Amino acid sequence: MSGHGDGRTTGRWTGAEGRAGGAAAERGGGAVIDVLVVDDDFRVAQVHAGFVAGLPGFAVTGLAHTAAEARSMAAELAPDLVLLDVYLPDEPGLALLPELSADVIMATAAADPGVVREALAGGALHYLIKPFTAAALGERLTAYARYRAALSGGELSQAALDGALRTLYAPLHAQPAAPKGQSPVTARLIAEALRAADEPRSAAEVADLVGISRATAQRYLAGLAEAGRVVVTLRYGATGRPEHQYAWSPR
Repeated sequence: MSGHGDGRTTGRWTGAEGRAGGAAAERGGGAVIDVLVVDDDFRVAQVHAGFVAGLPGFAVTGLAHTAAEARSMAAELAPDLVLLDVYLPDEPGLALLPELSADVIMATAAADPGVVREALAGGALHYLIKPFTAAALGERLTAYARYRAALSGGELSQAALDGALRTLYAPLHAQPAAPKGQSPVTARLIAEALRAADEPRSAAEVADLVGISRATAQRYLAGLAEAGRVVVTLRYGATGRPEHQYAWSPR
């Protein structure tokens, strides 16, 4: 991806997960679904982009952090799907819905029933409430891909249409909660940093990756370790005390 002076990020996502997802899509030979991620928090946008790019058949074509950026990038890039936040700094994400020709899945912390009704009435295909895991978004996007494929052929029977809609709106499998008393968003960012790491990381390294203090990282890592989500080992240097290292548990 490439950055722009106005804060936009365009082009194919080039993280490790993106390379894996793109390679899988190429091997499968199917059409790639281009996704524009719109979120005011750049760290959350990057995490969601990593979620998307790790799925075979999907590619992240851009990241936008304001409604103005999203409007411009949607016109320029013509994505197939937009992951849209409600809370944007210049205007509500819902204001973009009538202008977007792409399919839209809301990905937002806005949980007010009126906002949900407005989004769905405005044309959003689905609504995913933050915080959510990579698995939850993966289920939604996989269902969307099947729904999209079902509607890409010839004339539909009622049974085929009903099946496509059931696929799109199938309930999610149960998702694990964040450790008690901790922010689910921060816990998710730390979890994704560890999942993407190619080797165990120290609390200081995790703090740098996520953009939080070392003390905060240590507190969250301890909670994840207690819940069995991370494995803790010790690294012994030439001198001084051993350092704790954290790796995501494959369970």
